[in-house]
Amino acid sequence: MAQDIAQKSRKFDVVGTRPVRPDGVDKVTGRARFGADMNAPGMLVGRILRSPHAHAKIKKIDVSKAVALPGVKAIVTKDDFPVTDGNSGLMDILTNVMARDKALYDGHAVAAVAATSASVARKALSLIKVDYEALPHVTDVDEAMKAGAPLIRDGLITSGVEPAPAKASNVAARHQFGHGDVDKGFKEADIIVERSFKTEATHQGYIEPHACLASVGPDGQADLWVCTQGHYMIRNVCAQLLGMDQSRVRVTASEIGGGFGGKTTVFIEPVALALSRKANRPVKVVMTREEVFKATGPTASSSMDVKIGAKKDGRITAADMVMRFQGGAFPGSGVEYGAMTSFACYDLENVRIVGWDVLCNRPKLAAYRAPSAPIAAFAVESAMTELAGKLGLDPIEFRLKNAAKEGTKSCYGPTFGPIGIIDCLKATKEHPHYKAPLKANQARGVACGFWFNFGGNTCVSMNVGFDGTVNLSVGTPDIGGSRASMSMMAAEELGIPYDKVRCIIADTASLGHNDVTDGSRTTFSTGLATINAARDAIKKACQRAAKTWGIPEDAVVWEKGYAKPAGANAGRFFVYSGP
Repeated sequence: MAQDIAQKSRKFDVVGTRPVRPDGVDKVTGRARFGADMNAPGMLVGRILRSPHAHAKIKKIDVSKAVALPGVKAIVTKDDFPVTDGNSGLMDILTNVMARDKALYDGHAVAAVAATSASVARKALSLIKVDYEALPHVTDVDEAMKAGAPLIRDGLITSGVEPAPAKASNVAARHQFGHGDVDKGFKEADIIVERSFKTEATHQGYIEPHACLASVGPDGQADLWVCTQGHYMIRNVCAQLLGMDQSRVRVTASEIGGGFGGKTTVFIEPVALALSRKANRPVKVVMTREEVFKATGPTASSSMDVKIGAKKDGRITAADMVMRFQGGAFPGSGVEYGAMTSFACYDLENVRIVGWDVLCNRPKLAAYRAPSAPIAAFAVESAMTELAGKLGLDPIEFRLKNAAKEGTKSCYGPTFGPIGIIDCLKATKEHPHYKAPLKANQARGVACGFWFNFGGNTCVSMNVGFDGTVNLSVGTPDIGGSRASMSMMAAEELGIPYDKVRCIIADTASLGHNDVTDGSRTTFSTGLATINAARDAIKKACQRAAKTWGIPEDAVVWEKGYAKPAGANAGRFFVYSGP
């Protein structure tokens, strides 16, 4: 407890300032190297053939004419990607990377070529003949749940339902959260608001398209340069899909021109590696903007029903929600996150949320800024504001009456520790912008939101040079300034200037495993690892100083970037006069 109080009262010299970002100069001068900026001697151009159908059986693929085209060095289809047994999630990634028996959405990859030029690659794609049998498709989540909907995945049985259904459907899973007696709570309510909402899929819209350069040598050693939020994830997945040892795949993360969660998924990287391995040449694959929108994951689209009841005094008595999310042609819409976050802002005695994970003939979903939480918040907060109006309450005051606090049992299970929603709402209510008068054509909206944070697996390496400068290697790609944050924390702990720390993103062969940069975890997790590394460096430096000086370890302290004798217990072996 005393240590916690000391940390809270600590005065910082570097943290809290606004120094120049370590990547800033390179980015504004154009020197920064992004996904498509890497080249290699003998490099080939990779292009991907994509299905024009939203749902179709692939009866035959004829690549003979494309193979015979001068300049074509490799062609890959599903046959170049062995089936992965025993891991349904990995099999879904494999199926998304290269269609197998069916094309599941418009834009689904069915073949790829590597050629000596972009024009030859495009010509080769036109020569690949695919015999499709078009099938009925469904893209609306409500339509996909109906009994007569076109079946996207044979044999898919809904999980989370007891007893288990006997027939396959497009519903992958059912999730439920909550506590209390919702029916009883609604009977106690004086006013009830019940509404339905639908949202469409929204793409992240990052400026930089997906791009990678793959090089597999004759010895099976592979190098991959890629724009991603998680190059260790890229390594692990690619190695598994291609039957390679992880240690033989080295992945380097480039600068990233935006991700927002959309670059936490594998799309083109295994294809580039497979082409390179087959051609024995480096292969670069860069998506067009059209490909990005057609074949990479947006957020889910949804259909939601919300019901909230309250007493006349503004206290909510019950809240109920049914959520139907589609995450493309594969399980994993993220509806469980939407269900968990939906009512998490509020202290509710009776709450129930049911989420349905549904398949549609759309691209495989990817994360997008607190995935699923904004969708759920849109529905809940719209109903909350309407209910506040019916109660004659200020929308912030209504939320304050029901806000979660320390000790609240959340809608998804855990009991909250200290949280700040009440302080935030009070500050908002007192802000001049909230009190400013509105003109005839103006309105003011209020909404609350909740998102999780987690630590995850994180590794850093800190090297202190002979001159006292520091190299800090981290394994979490920088998507929003984290290198500056890490440098500041390292400088703060070591007691040295910020500009004496250089932070780099290490490749997968140079540092231990790191989870993806996502889930609001990086500054927290990589920051803690950096702080621990700095404290360990200080401890070792003091130990070395003590050994050099021939004094006890507890006779050495660390202040402002250097070790010095602690005081009288250091003895009288010299007069200390500063650094």
